Amino acid sequence: MQTQVHRNKRQAVVVGAGFGGLAAAVRLRAKGYDVKVLEANEQAGGRASVFHREGFTFDAGPTVITAPYLLDELFSLHGKNARDYFELVPVDPFYRVDFPDGSRFDYVGDEERLLQQIHAMSPRDVDGYRKLAAHAERIFDIGYSQLAHTPFDRLSDMLRVVPDMLRLGNYKSVFGQVSEYIKDPRLQQVFSFEPLLVGGNPLDTSSIYLLIHWLERKWGVHWAKGGTGSLIRALTRLLGDLGVEIDYNSPVEQIEVEHGKAVAVRTAGGQRYAADAVVCNADPSMVYSTMIGAQHRKKNTDRRVHKVKQSMSLFVAYFGTNRTYPDLAHHTIVLGPRYEGLLRDIFDKKILSSDMSLYLHAPTRSDPSMAPAGHESFYVLSPIPNEIGRIDWEERQPQYLDAVLQTLEERCVPDLRKHLVTSFAVDTRYFAGRLRSMQGAAFGPQPTLTQSAWFRYHNRSEDVQGLYFVGAGTHPGAGVPGVLSSAKVLEHLLPQAVLQDQSQPLLPLTVPA
Repeated sequence: MQTQVHRNKRQAVVVGAGFGGLAAAVRLRAKGYDVKVLEANEQAGGRASVFHREGFTFDAGPTVITAPYLLDELFSLHGKNARDYFELVPVDPFYRVDFPDGSRFDYVGDEERLLQQIHAMSPRDVDGYRKLAAHAERIFDIGYSQLAHTPFDRLSDMLRVVPDMLRLGNYKSVFGQVSEYIKDPRLQQVFSFEPLLVGGNPLDTSSIYLLIHWLERKWGVHWAKGGTGSLIRALTRLLGDLGVEIDYNSPVEQIEVEHGKAVAVRTAGGQRYAADAVVCNADPSMVYSTMIGAQHRKKNTDRRVHKVKQSMSLFVAYFGTNRTYPDLAHHTIVLGPRYEGLLRDIFDKKILSSDMSLYLHAPTRSDPSMAPAGHESFYVLSPIPNEIGRIDWEERQPQYLDAVLQTLEERCVPDLRKHLVTSFAVDTRYFAGRLRSMQGAAFGPQPTLTQSAWFRYHNRSEDVQGLYFVGAGTHPGAGVPGVLSSAKVLEHLLPQAVLQDQSQPLLPLTVPA
């Protein structure tokens, strides 16, 4: 049932309650909008949702928290103290990198400790690292400080930064740029793997993403007490304090467009929500191809959407043990025998290799509450091809899970399978199904140079007035800082909420029967 409601504020509907959607809702509320958030699943978080099994707590997705000021800003916008809602603790080392030859490297924020380790592994690379870090800082000053919160919805916005990108060598790949400064193959891997954190292939991803290295050096790597899910709970609590409702189990099926403008969204359950602005924290590829009629899309046609090169997917195993492993770091990168070859298999050949590189997350190192007393909570992820690889995960998942656990047992978690209490895994089907991501991609469009900034899905739709995007699929990209920054971009795009001319007809605000 629709009821005509007289109001003098613009109504915004946010589609998706991941980090991007929640941050957008907070910022829209600060601009005076009446906000409704619609979430397809039973809990908020999106990729950052939470699993509970047999007393263990498992963060489903992101575990590395950087640039914490972006979270603090959301609370200070409303006069709140973020520390009243969540607690962050620093992680040291940021990552422990475990090599197949038995050597290891602790990537830390303290430069002296970092240089000591580089010297011990490859003395000739000490000066090279200093030059690499200085280059990463220069890229950060342009690519993050000046551009991460700026819209790129006009070609002129892109042309303005091309000279800086050329000067900084951003036409080179991250791996290529690192290799110019660092010669030890192990250290080349240490300082080039970070694009994988945002869905990029280090061999192809523009060296502009070296800014991640300096971002971590500048603000550190943090862990949220209670898990990343505690940050989602903090944001939903903040929205509750601000009078913003989140409707769960409400997948959006259609965005209504009239005369080129988004006017409402419809859910699979038949609810209609009128809107002056629709902000999508959903995969833009899916939004354009499944929620908006083709007649309304002159730019983002089906043909164009399906030409977008999607990121890799992930195999993620979650498991708990009845003993602890105090020698482990919070984050461990377990590198396999091949680096470049494995990356080509995943991103180019789209095949599942017999060897693997893994990221192991052991949150009980920083927060014992993630597992029952005397137990340990883990997750491990392995980059895998997206659905283009046509891997039969129904058949392959049990075998691959056992191979992952065996690798961990041999490399860093002794007797793992003897001490398992619980284990389960997700693969491309999870990303394509529950998270409704095109081709089961884990991070949206791959962050190549020609799919970044102006070339990425725009924060403001070129096709539909009043339609906006936040999240991993739009500018500036994936990763928690990128997703939170995408919500900050909205401040440059959306007007204040008060309708200046209240004599104009008002859109109907739906009140469910």
